[in-house]
Amino acid sequence: MSSVANLGTMDRGLLNFAGKPTPAPAALAANSETMADADVMLRVKAGDDSAYTYLIQKYRRPLIGFMYRMCHNSGTAEELAQEVFLRVYRSRSSYEASAKFSTWLYRIATNLAVNHARDTRHERPENTVRLDEPDQETGNTPDLPDEHENAEQRLLKKERLAAIRSKVDALPERQRVAVVMHKYQQMDYRQIAAVMKLSESATKSLLFRAYETLREQLKEFVSGK
Repeated sequence: MSSVANLGTMDRGLLNFAGKPTPAPAALAANSETMADADVMLRVKAGDDSAYTYLIQKYRRPLIGFMYRMCHNSGTAEELAQEVFLRVYRSRSSYEASAKFSTWLYRIATNLAVNHARDTRHERPENTVRLDEPDQETGNTPDLPDEHENAEQRLLKKERLAAIRSKVDALPERQRVAVVMHKYQQMDYRQIAAVMKLSESATKSLLFRAYETLREQLKEFVSGK
C-alpha cells in the first residue's frame, strides 16, 4: 500500500510495528485501567505520544485479527492495521469523544477493510487461506489437527473450515462485516450497531439473515457433525 510505504519518520517511530512496541509509561498504563479510551485519545490529541503507544498496544492484536478475518492474508492484515493507526494519529487534532474510542476505531478499520476488498476483488486468488496458519489475534493454531483425530476426521474438519470461510466471504458486504465482528471479535449487538451506524434491531436482523444463509449453505457440514 503506497500510504504505508511512504510513512513519515515520526509516524514510523510511533507505530514501531517492525519490532516490539515501545512500552507505554507505567503511570499511564496504571491510570488507563480506570480511564476511558476516549480520554486516552484526548491525551493523544493534546500531544501525548505515550497515550498513542498505549492505544496501539491495547488494540493492535485485535485489530490485526479483524483485518485477517477480512482479507485472510497475515501480511496484508498487518499493513491494514498499521494504516488504521496512522489514520487515527493523523486525525487526532479533529477527534471528539462523542462515541466510544473502539467504535470510532472500528469504523475506520471497517471502511478500510471494505475498500481494500473492493479494490483487490479481481486480484486475489480464489484460495489464499492456509488452514494451519496461526490466528492473528491469539497466536494459536486452532485449525491444526487434534492428536486424537484420525485422518478422515482431520480431512472433514479442514473441509468444514474451508467451507465456512468461503461462505462467510461470499456473504453480502454488510452481513460479512457484522459476522466477523460478532463471531470473531466477540462484539455484541450494541457495539456492532454503533460501528455500522445501525439500530440494534437492524443489526440483529442483519446477523439473523447472515446466519440463516450460512446455516442453509453449510447444512451438510452441520448435519454431518
